[in-house]
Amino acid sequence: MRAKPCGLNLHTMGTATTAAGEPPGRESTGPLTGFTVGVTAARRREELVALLRRRGARVIAAPTLRILPLDDDGALRRATGRCLAGPLDYVVATTGVGWRGWMSTAEGWGQGARLARACQEAVVLTRGPKATGAVRASGLDETYSPRSEACDELLSWLLARELRGRRIAVQEHGAPLDGFAAALRERGAEVIEVPVYRWAPPEDPDAVRRLVEQTVRREVHALTFTSAPAITAFLDAADEVGLRTEVLAALRDDVMPVCVGPLCARPLEDVGVPTVSPERGRLGSLVRTIAEALPARNRRELDTGTQTVVLQGNAVLVDGEAFWLPPVPAAVLRALAERPGWVLSRADLLRRVWAGSAPDEHAVEAAVGRLRGALGPHAGLVRTIPKRGYRLAVST
Repeated sequence: MRAKPCGLNLHTMGTATTAAGEPPGRESTGPLTGFTVGVTAARRREELVALLRRRGARVIAAPTLRILPLDDDGALRRATGRCLAGPLDYVVATTGVGWRGWMSTAEGWGQGARLARACQEAVVLTRGPKATGAVRASGLDETYSPRSEACDELLSWLLARELRGRRIAVQEHGAPLDGFAAALRERGAEVIEVPVYRWAPPEDPDAVRRLVEQTVRREVHALTFTSAPAITAFLDAADEVGLRTEVLAALRDDVMPVCVGPLCARPLEDVGVPTVSPERGRLGSLVRTIAEALPARNRRELDTGTQTVVLQGNAVLVDGEAFWLPPVPAAVLRALAERPGWVLSRADLLRRVWAGSAPDEHAVEAAVGRLRGALGPHAGLVRTIPKRGYRLAVST
C-alpha cells in the first residue's frame, strides 16, 4: 500500500495522532492496533468509537450529518392525529430511531396507548433490522420486512395489494419520501406522512473536510458509515474541496469503506466503490467485521532470524508490544516490506511513497530517520546499504 499525496504535501506531515493528540510510541496490542478508522456517524458515535478503541484502533470522529428533532412538533402532532382519526390499514416503519421517537413523543402527549392500538390493528411493515427491533420493542409484530432493507421493496410489496381507499402511515427517516408516498397515492391510498426528525449539516464541517483530506492521503485505513445520507454528505464535502475523484480512488484502493448494511452502502456501490458490510446491521457486528477485514488486507509478517516482526497498518508489533509509526515513515516501511531483503534506492522510495511529489532524496533520508526513531530498540530493522539505499534486515 502506498502513501499518495495528491498535491497535499504528504512529506510535510508530522507524527500521527489519535483524536486526543497522543504521539506514536509503544502500546499494548489488539486486533486493530496500527489502524486508524474514520467514524462519520453522529448518533451512537461514542459507542462506536469506544468499541473500535477497545480493539486497539485509533479513531478520527467527524460526523458528516446530525439528526435534529423537528423544530416544531406540530407537524408530528397533526400526522399522529390523522393516524388516530380512523383505522389504519398499513403502517411503515423506516428507522428504529424514528419509530422510537414517534412512540415516545406520542406517549408524552398522552396518546401512546391509542397509537399503539391503532398500529396493532394494522399491517406493520419494517425497513431493516433496526426498525424491526424498535417495532417489536413497542409490543408489535411486523408482517413484512425486506432482506435488502430497501424502501423500493416495501413499495413493491404494497403495490401488489389493492390500495384504493386504504389508509397508510409512513414514518419518514430524515427526509420526505416523496416518490414512495406519491406511488401509493396514485393507487388510490390515503398516505399519512409522519415526520419525526430531519438531517442537518454537521456541527463541525471543518472536521469533515479534514477527514476527506486524510482519506486522500491514506492516513485512515477504513471509513465507517451507518447511513446512506452520511455517505452522500461525505462525498458532497469532498466535492466542496475539489477532491471527490481522489476520495473515490482512495476508497476503491487503500481505504476500506465499511457500511452497516447494503442499503447504507448504495451511494458508494452506485459509483463503483465496493464496500464491506456485516451480516447483521449492528454496531458490534460492524466492528467485528472491521477487526477481521483490516488485518486480512494490511498485515505482513517479517522474519528477522531471531523473532517475527509484524507490520500491521501504521504499527510494528514485536513480542506483544506495538510501535506506532507516523504516516510517511510507515509508508516507507511498507514499501521496503513489499520486497523484504531487497535494496531499494532513494529514487525507488521516492517513486513508491511520494509519487514524485517530494522535493529531493533528502526527504527519504529524513523519513528513514523518523522511522528508526519510532522503532526505538528495533531501529536496526532498517539497514542502510552505502551508496545503494535501504533494506530490511530480514530472512528471505
